[in-house]
Amino acid sequence: MLEEISVSKDEVSAPSTVSMLPILNTSAAVEHNGCSSAEEIPMLMSRRLPPWLRQNLGEGGGHGETAGLIAELNLETVCSSAKCPNRLECWSSGTATFMILGNVCTRPCGFCSVPKGKTEALEGDEPQRVAEAARRLGLKHVVITSVTRDDLPDGGADHFRKTVEAVRQATGASVEVLVPDFIGKPGALELLLQSRPDVFNHNTETVPRLYRRVRGRKSVYAWTLQVLADTKKIVPSTKTKSGLMLGLGETREELLQVFTDLLNQGVDFVTLGQYLQPTLQSLPVDRYVHPDEFNELGDIARRMGFQQVASGPLVRSSYHAREMAEA
Repeated sequence: MLEEISVSKDEVSAPSTVSMLPILNTSAAVEHNGCSSAEEIPMLMSRRLPPWLRQNLGEGGGHGETAGLIAELNLETVCSSAKCPNRLECWSSGTATFMILGNVCTRPCGFCSVPKGKTEALEGDEPQRVAEAARRLGLKHVVITSVTRDDLPDGGADHFRKTVEAVRQATGASVEVLVPDFIGKPGALELLLQSRPDVFNHNTETVPRLYRRVRGRKSVYAWTLQVLADTKKIVPSTKTKSGLMLGLGETREELLQVFTDLLNQGVDFVTLGQYLQPTLQSLPVDRYVHPDEFNELGDIARRMGFQQVASGPLVRSSYHAREMAEA
C-alpha cells in the first residue's frame, strides 16, 4: 500500500510529538528524557515568551490524588517534570498518556528532547503494568504512545497490541494509540490494529517543505499520509487523528494543503499547537502564533470537514482526547 503515493525530493524531509499531556513512562530512566532541559528552556526564554504562553503552572506533580497514585506506582511523568499546562485538566477528566517501548528513540527529530542512542530490550511485563496503573487511576480514556524503535523487527507494533488489549481488559476504558510511522516494517500496522484501538493517532507534525529539517531524513510526508489512509482501509470504523506544530516556519497556504491532504486520507480529528523549543540543541521557534490565529485556523479546519478540532497555543497531541473520542 505504501508505494501508492509518490514523493518528490522536496517532500522528503522528515515525528511523533511526545504529548505534553500526562505522559506516564513505565521506565524509571525517563526522568532524563529531556524534562530537565525542558525546565531550563523556560527559564532561559521566559523574557521572550509572549503573554499568552506565560502561565503559573503551579507546584508539584498535578492533581493530588493522581500524583499520589503515580508516586505509589513508581511511574515517571513528562507532564510534571515539564510543568505541562494541561496536566490538571487531563488528570481530572480521567485521561492520561503512557509512554512505552523505553525512553530512547532511534530518530533524531529536531523538535524532540527524548534521548537518542542505544535502545534497551523490551520489558515483557510492561503491558500488564500499564494496565494496572490505568485501572488504579480509574482512567476512562487511555492514550498509549512510544518512542520510535526502528531497531525492532516490527517497530514495537506487537508490544502496542499487547498493551492496548491489556488496558482494555483491565479497565474497559477507551484506548487511543499515538504511534510512530513503522516505516520499513511490513505487517506492523496490521498487527497493531488487531487490538482495535478506538482512536489511531499518527502526527504529521509539520508541512512537507520542513519535514527533513524537523523530523529527520528517514521520515517521509507521503508515508505519514499512507499510514493514516491504510488504517482506514484495514479498520474503517477506527477514528484517525493527526497533529501539527505551528511556529516552525510554515505558511498559511502550506498548512491548508496539509489539512486537505489529511482529509483526503479520511482523517477525522486534528490538533494544532505551538511548537516550544525543549532544549538549547532543538530547533528554534520561528514565531509564536497568536491565539486568535489558532482560533481562526481551528474554524477553517472544521469548515473543511474535520469532525473534531483542538487548536490553541498550549494544545498537545492528546488534548481533550477523551472528548474527541466520545464525540
